[in-house]
Amino acid sequence: MTYSYYPGCTLKNKARELDDYARRAAAKLGVTMEELPEWQCCGGVYPIAKDEIATKLSSVRALMAARDAGQDLLTLCSACHHVLKRVNHDLQTDEAVQTKVNNYLAPEQPYTGETKVIHYLEMLRDVVGFENLKKQVVNPLKGMKIAPYYGCLLLRPSAVLAMDDPENPAIMEDFIKAIGATPVAYPYRNECCGGYVAMEAPEYACKRCNAINASAASFGAEAIITACPLCMYNLRQNAADPLPVYYFTQLLARALGVEEDEA
Repeated sequence: MTYSYYPGCTLKNKARELDDYARRAAAKLGVTMEELPEWQCCGGVYPIAKDEIATKLSSVRALMAARDAGQDLLTLCSACHHVLKRVNHDLQTDEAVQTKVNNYLAPEQPYTGETKVIHYLEMLRDVVGFENLKKQVVNPLKGMKIAPYYGCLLLRPSAVLAMDDPENPAIMEDFIKAIGATPVAYPYRNECCGGYVAMEAPEYACKRCNAINASAASFGAEAIITACPLCMYNLRQNAADPLPVYYFTQLLARALGVEEDEA
């Protein structure tokens, strides 16, 4: 299995662990991640204004590069996945956006949303398969009670992201079971951490993170996992008494026998 891979900016600096462990785990699973040679920042936030085209172009370039390589586009950062998937949907469904984007980029070879954007978690579920993943675990995390934290960006808008049920998701719980640990269900797993207002209203971000952390702990969680660098930072920095927070790829690598000091 070979994918074009879009890492995004944060995975090259503050969130290098998310990327490093993902690559090493993928190699164990027989998955090849071919990083796009000339990717640009996705913008970090999906532009809501329908007539805003310029900030979508870097995402379209990545989508076109994967199409031209004949591969699906694999993503890892929740924010990057969110932006790329929504921009791709725009190109699939909005003729006005298609026209404007292709006038900029590819009038001779127009892009109309041909690329499939797949998140690493979806790849584990739908391509590798959680049952197959379970068979390859050499270091099951038995007895570890883990709270999955989805946040906002992986699940909504559900009609476009289409990863899981936005109100009652299961993909991260099933992942936790596959690596031998015990998932902890708690009410705040798909609530916002306040990450996008952390600079302007830090007290609100703290309130949100404390609520998430307290909820997970009250249901018996010993740790939290996430796929989002912004959520990771916010939950670690803005909770008064935080549980340990890990990228899901770190625990995946541990379960597959990838030595942490190698990543």
